[in-house]
Amino acid sequence: MDHMINTVRHYSWGSITAIPELAGVEPDGNPQAEQWMGAHPTAPSMVRRQGELRPLDQVIQERAADELGEPVLRRFGPRLPFLLKLLAAEAPLSVQVHPDLAGAAAGHKRENAQGIPLDAPHRNYPDGNHKPEMIVALDSFEGLCGFRAASDCAGLLRALHIDLMDQYCATLGSAPQETALRQVFAAFLAEGPSLVETVTRAVAREARKAGPYQAAFAGYDSIAQAHPGDPGLLPALMLNYFRLAPGEGLFLGAGVPHAYIRGLGVEVMAASDNVLRCGLTSKHVDSQELLRVIAFSAAPVHAQRPISTTTGEGVFATPVDDFRLSVVQPGPQRGAVRLDSFAPQILLCTAGTVSVTSPEGELALPVGNSVYTPAGEPVTVTGSGTVYRATVDVSFP
Repeated sequence: MDHMINTVRHYSWGSITAIPELAGVEPDGNPQAEQWMGAHPTAPSMVRRQGELRPLDQVIQERAADELGEPVLRRFGPRLPFLLKLLAAEAPLSVQVHPDLAGAAAGHKRENAQGIPLDAPHRNYPDGNHKPEMIVALDSFEGLCGFRAASDCAGLLRALHIDLMDQYCATLGSAPQETALRQVFAAFLAEGPSLVETVTRAVAREARKAGPYQAAFAGYDSIAQAHPGDPGLLPALMLNYFRLAPGEGLFLGAGVPHAYIRGLGVEVMAASDNVLRCGLTSKHVDSQELLRVIAFSAAPVHAQRPISTTTGEGVFATPVDDFRLSVVQPGPQRGAVRLDSFAPQILLCTAGTVSVTSPEGELALPVGNSVYTPAGEPVTVTGSGTVYRATVDVSFP
Protein backbone atom coordinates (compact mmCIF):
# COMPACT_ATOMS: atom_id res chain seq x y z
CA MET A 1 0.00 0.00 0.00
CA ASP A 2 1.48 3.31 -1.10
CA HIS A 3 0.65 6.92 -0.33
CA MET A 4 0.49 8.66 -3.72
CA ILE A 5 2.17 11.92 -4.64
CA ASN A 6 0.02 13.26 -7.45
CA THR A 7 0.42 15.87 -10.17
CA VAL A 8 -1.93 18.86 -10.44
CA ARG A 9 -2.63 20.09 -13.98
CA HIS A 10 -2.87 23.87 -14.28
CA TYR A 11 -5.22 24.24 -17.25
CA SER A 12 -6.68 27.71 -17.72
CA TRP A 13 -10.27 26.55 -17.18
CA GLY A 14 -9.50 25.23 -13.71
CA SER A 15 -10.66 26.64 -10.40
CA ILE A 16 -8.05 28.42 -8.30
CA THR A 17 -9.70 27.42 -5.03
CA ALA A 18 -11.80 24.21 -5.32
CA ILE A 19 -9.11 21.54 -5.01
CA PRO A 20 -7.07 23.43 -2.39
CA GLU A 21 -10.22 24.05 -0.31
CA LEU A 22 -11.14 20.37 -0.49
CA ALA A 23 -7.69 19.43 0.80
CA GLY A 24 -7.64 22.22 3.41
CA VAL A 25 -4.59 24.01 1.99
CA GLU A 26 -4.01 27.55 0.82
CA PRO A 27 -4.47 28.23 -2.92
CA ASP A 28 -1.28 29.24 -4.72
CA GLY A 29 -3.02 31.63 -7.11
CA ASN A 30 -2.82 29.29 -10.11
CA PRO A 31 -5.77 27.43 -11.63
CA GLN A 32 -5.82 23.83 -10.40
CA ALA A 33 -7.95 22.05 -12.97
CA GLU A 34 -7.17 18.38 -12.39
CA GLN A 35 -5.32 16.21 -9.92
CA TRP A 36 -4.19 13.02 -11.65
CA MET A 37 -3.98 9.72 -9.78
CA GLY A 38 -2.60 6.79 -11.70
CA ALA A 39 0.13 5.70 -14.08
CA HIS A 40 -0.39 7.96 -17.09
CA PRO A 41 3.09 8.40 -18.63
CA THR A 42 2.60 12.16 -19.00
CA ALA A 43 2.17 12.68 -15.25
CA PRO A 44 2.40 9.43 -13.27
CA SER A 45 1.79 9.42 -9.54
CA MET A 46 4.88 8.81 -7.43
CA VAL A 47 5.02 5.99 -4.88
CA ARG A 48 7.76 5.03 -2.46
CA ARG A 49 9.42 1.66 -3.02
CA GLN A 50 12.51 0.50 -1.11
CA GLY A 51 12.83 3.99 0.33
CA GLU A 52 12.86 5.67 -3.09
CA LEU A 53 10.14 7.66 -4.88
CA ARG A 54 9.31 5.95 -8.17
CA PRO A 55 6.84 6.76 -10.99
CA LEU A 56 3.92 4.35 -10.76
CA ASP A 57 4.03 3.51 -14.47
CA GLN A 58 7.62 2.30 -14.13
CA VAL A 59 6.79 0.27 -11.02
CA ILE A 60 3.96 -1.46 -12.89
CA GLN A 61 6.06 -2.17 -15.99
CA GLU A 62 8.80 -3.74 -13.90
CA ARG A 63 6.46 -5.87 -11.76
CA ALA A 64 3.36 -6.14 -13.93
CA ALA A 65 2.08 -9.50 -12.70
CA ASP A 66 2.48 -8.58 -9.03
CA GLU A 67 1.03 -5.09 -9.36
CA LEU A 68 -1.84 -5.79 -11.76
CA GLY A 69 -2.70 -9.43 -11.12
CA GLU A 70 -2.98 -12.03 -13.86
CA PRO A 71 -6.58 -11.22 -14.95
CA VAL A 72 -5.77 -7.52 -15.55
CA LEU A 73 -2.41 -8.30 -17.16
CA ARG A 74 -4.01 -10.74 -19.61
CA ARG A 75 -6.83 -8.33 -20.47
CA PHE A 76 -4.97 -5.03 -20.73
CA GLY A 77 -1.26 -5.78 -20.87
CA PRO A 78 1.38 -4.29 -18.53
CA ARG A 79 -0.38 -1.01 -17.80
CA LEU A 80 -2.93 0.44 -15.39
CA PRO A 81 -6.06 0.67 -17.58
CA PHE A 82 -7.66 3.64 -15.81
CA LEU A 83 -6.86 7.15 -14.62
CA LEU A 84 -8.57 8.72 -11.59
CA LYS A 85 -8.90 12.50 -11.28
CA LEU A 86 -10.19 15.29 -9.15
CA LEU A 87 -11.62 17.75 -11.68
CA ALA A 88 -12.39 21.38 -10.81
CA ALA A 89 -13.89 23.47 -13.62
CA GLU A 90 -14.34 27.20 -13.16
CA ALA A 91 -14.87 27.87 -16.89
CA PRO A 92 -16.37 25.67 -19.63
CA LEU A 93 -14.20 23.01 -21.25
CA SER A 94 -14.24 22.17 -24.96
CA VAL A 95 -17.08 20.22 -26.52
CA GLN A 96 -15.51 16.85 -27.29
CA VAL A 97 -16.15 13.24 -28.20
CA HIS A 98 -14.14 10.03 -27.87
CA PRO A 99 -13.96 7.08 -30.30
CA ASP A 100 -14.93 3.50 -29.58
CA LEU A 101 -12.23 0.84 -29.27
CA ALA A 102 -12.32 -0.29 -32.90
CA GLY A 103 -12.32 3.27 -34.20
CA ALA A 104 -9.42 4.26 -31.96
CA ALA A 105 -7.33 1.29 -33.06
CA ALA A 106 -8.02 1.97 -36.74
CA GLY A 107 -7.38 5.71 -36.38
CA HIS A 108 -4.12 5.14 -34.51
CA LYS A 109 -2.92 2.69 -37.17
CA ARG A 110 -3.93 5.04 -39.99
CA GLU A 111 -2.15 8.08 -38.53
CA ASN A 112 0.96 5.99 -37.84
CA ALA A 113 0.99 4.94 -41.50
CA GLN A 114 0.65 8.59 -42.50
CA GLY A 115 3.75 9.40 -40.47
CA ILE A 116 2.01 11.88 -38.16
CA PRO A 117 4.12 12.33 -35.00
CA LEU A 118 2.43 11.17 -31.81
CA ASP A 119 2.76 14.65 -30.30
CA ALA A 120 1.62 16.56 -33.41
CA PRO A 121 -1.11 19.10 -32.55
CA HIS A 122 -3.30 17.83 -35.42
CA ARG A 123 -3.04 14.19 -34.33
CA ASN A 124 -6.47 12.74 -33.44
CA TYR A 125 -5.37 9.29 -32.24
CA PRO A 126 -2.15 9.30 -30.20
CA ASP A 127 -3.04 5.80 -28.95
CA GLY A 128 -5.28 2.91 -29.92
CA ASN A 129 -7.61 2.89 -26.92
CA HIS A 130 -11.13 4.09 -26.27
CA LYS A 131 -11.84 6.65 -23.54
CA PRO A 132 -15.11 6.06 -21.70
CA GLU A 133 -15.51 8.28 -18.64
CA MET A 134 -17.52 8.57 -15.44
CA ILE A 135 -17.92 11.85 -13.55
CA VAL A 136 -19.34 12.01 -10.01
CA ALA A 137 -20.23 15.42 -8.59
CA LEU A 138 -18.76 16.60 -5.29
CA ASP A 139 -20.75 19.84 -5.51
CA SER A 140 -23.30 21.14 -7.98
CA PHE A 141 -21.81 20.16 -11.34
CA GLU A 142 -22.98 21.54 -14.71
CA GLY A 143 -22.31 20.38 -18.21
CA LEU A 144 -23.60 19.28 -21.60
CA CYS A 145 -24.05 15.66 -22.65
CA GLY A 146 -25.58 13.95 -25.67
CA PHE A 147 -28.09 15.25 -28.18
CA ARG A 148 -31.47 16.68 -27.41
CA ALA A 149 -34.36 15.14 -29.31
CA ALA A 150 -34.83 16.90 -32.65
CA SER A 151 -38.11 18.41 -31.50
CA ASP A 152 -36.45 19.74 -28.33
CA CYS A 153 -33.58 21.19 -30.37
CA ALA A 154 -36.10 22.99 -32.53
CA GLY A 155 -37.94 24.29 -29.48
CA LEU A 156 -34.77 25.71 -27.99
CA LEU A 157 -33.69 27.33 -31.27
CA ARG A 158 -37.12 28.95 -31.66
CA ALA A 159 -36.84 30.31 -28.12
CA LEU A 160 -33.83 32.34 -29.26
CA HIS A 161 -36.09 34.36 -31.62
CA ILE A 162 -33.53 34.44 -34.44
CA ASP A 163 -34.94 34.35 -37.97
CA LEU A 164 -31.86 32.58 -39.36
CA MET A 165 -32.67 29.59 -37.15
CA ASP A 166 -35.95 28.92 -39.00
CA GLN A 167 -34.23 26.84 -41.70
CA TYR A 168 -32.62 24.62 -39.06
CA CYS A 169 -35.89 24.22 -37.19
CA ALA A 170 -37.50 23.14 -40.48
CA THR A 171 -34.84 20.46 -40.97
CA LEU A 172 -35.25 19.25 -37.39
CA GLY A 173 -38.99 18.98 -37.89
CA SER A 174 -39.02 17.20 -41.23
CA ALA A 175 -36.05 14.83 -41.63
CA PRO A 176 -35.59 11.54 -39.70
CA GLN A 177 -34.12 12.37 -36.32
CA GLU A 178 -30.55 11.08 -36.77
CA THR A 179 -30.37 12.60 -40.26
CA ALA A 180 -31.70 15.93 -38.99
CA LEU A 181 -29.26 16.06 -36.07
CA ARG A 182 -26.33 15.26 -38.37
CA GLN A 183 -27.32 17.85 -40.97
CA VAL A 184 -27.87 20.67 -38.51
CA PHE A 185 -24.75 19.84 -36.51
CA ALA A 186 -22.61 19.85 -39.68
CA ALA A 187 -24.17 23.12 -40.81
CA PHE A 188 -23.48 24.73 -37.44
CA LEU A 189 -19.82 23.70 -37.66
CA ALA A 190 -19.60 25.56 -40.99
CA GLU A 191 -21.47 28.73 -39.89
CA GLY A 192 -19.71 32.08 -39.85
CA PRO A 193 -19.11 34.61 -37.08
CA SER A 194 -22.26 36.63 -37.74
CA LEU A 195 -24.63 33.95 -36.44
CA VAL A 196 -22.30 33.22 -33.50
CA GLU A 197 -22.47 36.89 -32.48
CA THR A 198 -26.26 36.91 -32.81
CA VAL A 199 -26.62 33.74 -30.73
CA THR A 200 -24.26 35.14 -28.10
CA ARG A 201 -26.54 38.13 -27.60
CA ALA A 202 -29.66 35.97 -27.67
CA VAL A 203 -28.54 33.45 -25.01
CA ALA A 204 -27.51 36.30 -22.71
CA ARG A 205 -30.95 37.87 -23.13
CA GLU A 206 -32.93 34.64 -22.71
CA ALA A 207 -30.88 33.54 -19.69
CA ARG A 208 -32.47 36.43 -17.78
CA LYS A 209 -36.02 35.37 -18.66
CA ALA A 210 -38.13 32.72 -16.97
CA GLY A 211 -38.91 29.79 -19.23
CA PRO A 212 -38.30 26.09 -19.88
CA TYR A 213 -34.81 26.72 -21.27
CA GLN A 214 -33.62 29.35 -18.80
CA ALA A 215 -31.11 27.11 -17.00
CA ALA A 216 -29.76 25.84 -20.32
CA PHE A 217 -29.47 29.37 -21.70
CA ALA A 218 -27.54 30.40 -18.58
CA GLY A 219 -25.12 27.54 -19.26
CA TYR A 220 -24.75 28.54 -22.91
CA ASP A 221 -24.23 32.15 -21.82
CA SER A 222 -21.35 30.98 -19.61
CA ILE A 223 -19.87 29.21 -22.62
CA ALA A 224 -20.24 32.28 -24.84
CA GLN A 225 -18.60 34.55 -22.27
CA ALA A 226 -15.69 32.15 -21.71
CA HIS A 227 -15.14 31.54 -25.44
CA PRO A 228 -16.21 34.75 -27.22
CA GLY A 229 -16.77 34.29 -30.94
CA ASP A 230 -16.10 30.56 -30.84
CA PRO A 231 -18.21 28.71 -33.45
CA GLY A 232 -18.49 25.77 -31.04
CA LEU A 233 -21.31 27.67 -29.32
CA LEU A 234 -23.71 26.70 -32.12
CA PRO A 235 -23.39 22.89 -31.96
CA ALA A 236 -23.37 23.16 -28.17
CA LEU A 237 -26.99 24.37 -28.38
CA MET A 238 -27.98 20.91 -29.59
CA LEU A 239 -26.70 19.14 -26.48
CA ASN A 240 -28.58 18.37 -23.28
CA TYR A 241 -27.78 20.70 -20.39
CA PHE A 242 -27.41 18.89 -17.07
CA ARG A 243 -26.75 19.69 -13.44
CA LEU A 244 -25.62 16.88 -11.13
CA ALA A 245 -26.30 17.05 -7.41
CA PRO A 246 -23.49 16.03 -5.05
CA GLY A 247 -23.06 12.26 -5.17
CA GLU A 248 -24.71 11.81 -8.58
CA GLY A 249 -22.71 10.28 -11.42
CA LEU A 250 -22.85 10.33 -15.21
CA PHE A 251 -21.30 7.82 -17.61
CA LEU A 252 -19.98 9.16 -20.93
CA GLY A 253 -19.57 6.52 -23.62
CA ALA A 254 -18.03 6.48 -27.08
CA GLY A 255 -19.46 8.88 -29.63
CA VAL A 256 -21.32 11.00 -27.07
CA PRO A 257 -20.50 14.73 -27.36
CA HIS A 258 -20.05 16.43 -24.00
CA ALA A 259 -18.57 19.40 -22.19
CA TYR A 260 -18.18 20.34 -18.54
CA ILE A 261 -19.20 23.88 -17.64
CA ARG A 262 -18.39 24.23 -13.94
CA GLY A 263 -18.10 22.22 -10.75
CA LEU A 264 -15.94 19.89 -8.69
CA GLY A 265 -16.05 16.15 -9.26
CA VAL A 266 -14.30 12.80 -9.18
CA GLU A 267 -13.63 11.50 -12.68
CA VAL A 268 -12.38 8.11 -13.80
CA MET A 269 -11.61 7.16 -17.39
CA ALA A 270 -9.93 4.56 -19.51
CA ALA A 271 -6.25 5.40 -19.98
CA SER A 272 -6.26 7.19 -23.33
CA ASP A 273 -5.55 10.61 -24.84
CA ASN A 274 -7.88 10.26 -27.84
CA VAL A 275 -10.05 13.39 -28.03
CA LEU A 276 -11.93 14.87 -30.97
CA ARG A 277 -12.99 18.45 -30.31
CA CYS A 278 -15.81 20.35 -31.94
CA GLY A 279 -15.38 23.79 -30.47
CA LEU A 280 -14.75 25.98 -27.43
CA THR A 281 -11.04 25.43 -27.86
CA SER A 282 -7.94 26.82 -29.54
CA LYS A 283 -6.81 23.24 -30.29
CA HIS A 284 -7.21 21.29 -33.51
CA VAL A 285 -10.76 20.64 -34.77
CA ASP A 286 -11.11 17.92 -37.43
CA SER A 287 -14.71 18.38 -38.54
CA GLN A 288 -14.80 15.45 -40.96
CA GLU A 289 -13.43 12.93 -38.46
CA LEU A 290 -15.71 14.38 -35.81
CA LEU A 291 -18.80 13.81 -37.95
CA ARG A 292 -17.67 10.22 -38.55
CA VAL A 293 -17.19 9.44 -34.85
CA ILE A 294 -20.18 11.19 -33.26
CA ALA A 295 -23.25 9.08 -32.53
CA PHE A 296 -26.17 11.20 -33.77
CA SER A 297 -28.71 9.60 -31.48
CA ALA A 298 -30.81 11.59 -29.05
CA ALA A 299 -31.13 10.52 -25.43
CA PRO A 300 -31.88 12.26 -22.13
CA VAL A 301 -29.20 12.59 -19.48
CA HIS A 302 -29.25 9.62 -17.10
CA ALA A 303 -27.74 10.73 -13.80
CA GLN A 304 -27.23 7.81 -11.45
CA ARG A 305 -26.80 7.14 -7.78
CA PRO A 306 -24.48 4.34 -6.63
CA ILE A 307 -25.94 0.86 -6.21
CA SER A 308 -25.48 -0.52 -2.69
CA THR A 309 -23.68 -3.85 -2.34
CA THR A 310 -23.24 -6.34 0.50
CA THR A 311 -19.58 -5.26 0.84
CA GLY A 312 -20.55 -1.75 1.99
CA GLU A 313 -19.71 -0.14 -1.34
CA GLY A 314 -21.95 1.93 -3.55
CA VAL A 315 -21.06 1.07 -7.16
CA PHE A 316 -21.64 3.30 -10.19
CA ALA A 317 -22.83 1.14 -13.09
CA THR A 318 -20.77 1.24 -16.28
CA PRO A 319 -20.79 -0.99 -19.39
CA VAL A 320 -16.96 -1.22 -19.54
CA ASP A 321 -14.33 -3.16 -17.62
CA ASP A 322 -11.44 -0.67 -17.86
CA PHE A 323 -12.59 0.81 -14.56
CA ARG A 324 -15.02 0.30 -11.72
CA LEU A 325 -15.86 3.33 -9.56
CA SER A 326 -17.49 3.02 -6.15
CA VAL A 327 -17.91 5.00 -2.95
CA VAL A 328 -17.52 3.79 0.64
CA GLN A 329 -18.58 5.72 3.71
CA PRO A 330 -17.35 4.17 6.94
CA GLY A 331 -18.77 5.62 10.13
CA PRO A 332 -20.47 4.93 13.45
CA GLN A 333 -23.42 3.14 11.83
CA ARG A 334 -21.72 1.25 9.01
CA GLY A 335 -18.44 0.59 10.78
CA ALA A 336 -15.29 -0.34 8.88
CA VAL A 337 -15.43 -1.40 5.23
CA ARG A 338 -13.21 -4.21 3.95
CA LEU A 339 -12.23 -4.08 0.27
CA ASP A 340 -10.86 -7.24 -1.34
CA SER A 341 -9.57 -6.95 -4.87
CA PHE A 342 -8.05 -9.12 -7.57
CA ALA A 343 -7.01 -5.90 -9.34
CA PRO A 344 -5.03 -2.79 -8.38
CA GLN A 345 -7.04 -0.04 -6.75
CA ILE A 346 -6.78 3.65 -5.85
CA LEU A 347 -8.63 5.09 -2.86
CA LEU A 348 -9.32 8.85 -2.69
CA CYS A 349 -10.71 10.55 0.40
CA THR A 350 -13.11 13.44 -0.28
CA ALA A 351 -14.58 14.03 3.20
CA GLY A 352 -14.08 13.19 6.86
CA THR A 353 -11.27 11.47 8.71
CA VAL A 354 -10.36 7.97 7.56
CA SER A 355 -7.51 5.47 7.68
CA VAL A 356 -6.67 2.57 5.41
CA THR A 357 -5.24 -0.65 6.81
CA SER A 358 -3.54 -3.41 4.83
CA PRO A 359 -1.43 -6.40 5.88
CA GLU A 360 1.56 -4.05 5.65
CA GLY A 361 0.21 -1.49 8.14
CA GLU A 362 -2.04 1.54 8.45
CA LEU A 363 -2.05 4.86 6.63
CA ALA A 364 -4.05 7.97 7.51
CA LEU A 365 -5.86 9.24 4.43
CA PRO A 366 -6.49 13.00 4.67
CA VAL A 367 -9.08 14.66 2.45
CA GLY A 368 -7.74 15.17 -1.07
CA ASN A 369 -5.14 12.41 -0.66
CA SER A 370 -5.02 8.95 -2.22
CA VAL A 371 -3.42 5.55 -1.74
CA TYR A 372 -2.57 2.83 -4.25
CA THR A 373 -2.68 -0.89 -3.52
CA PRO A 374 -1.57 -3.66 -5.90
CA ALA A 375 -3.73 -6.61 -6.88
CA GLY A 376 -4.51 -9.14 -4.19
CA GLU A 377 -3.88 -6.81 -1.26
CA PRO A 378 -7.05 -6.45 0.87
CA VAL A 379 -7.59 -3.18 2.70
CA THR A 380 -9.98 -1.97 5.38
CA VAL A 381 -11.25 1.60 5.53
CA THR A 382 -12.00 2.90 9.03
CA GLY A 383 -13.02 6.21 10.57
CA SER A 384 -15.85 8.42 9.40
CA GLY A 385 -15.89 9.92 5.92
CA THR A 386 -16.22 9.39 2.18
CA VAL A 387 -13.76 7.48 0.03
CA TYR A 388 -13.95 6.88 -3.72
CA ARG A 389 -12.47 3.64 -4.98
CA ALA A 390 -11.25 3.11 -8.55
CA THR A 391 -10.28 -0.37 -9.68
CA VAL A 392 -10.72 -2.73 -12.64
CA ASP A 393 -13.85 -4.79 -13.10
CA VAL A 394 -12.30 -8.27 -13.33
CA SER A 395 -15.79 -9.86 -13.15
CA PHE A 396 -16.80 -8.30 -16.48
CA PRO A 397 -17.74 -10.96 -19.08
